[in-house]
Amino acid sequence: MDILCCPVCKGDLALNVEKEDENEILEGELLCTVCKVKYPIHEGIPNLLPQTPIIK
Repeated sequence: MDILCCPVCKGDLALNVEKEDENEILEGELLCTVCKVKYPIHEGIPNLLPQTPIIK
């Protein structure tokens, strides 16, 4: 996690784990703390392609 950053704005990513085993995170998401873009994690693979930002 220390080397990952948001590909859109280079902000820090927060990890939300939904499912994991003893070795890895299987399901969840990475959320940019700056621009609020979500990056899903499915079957242990994070999708770091830019997604639509959350507008509040």
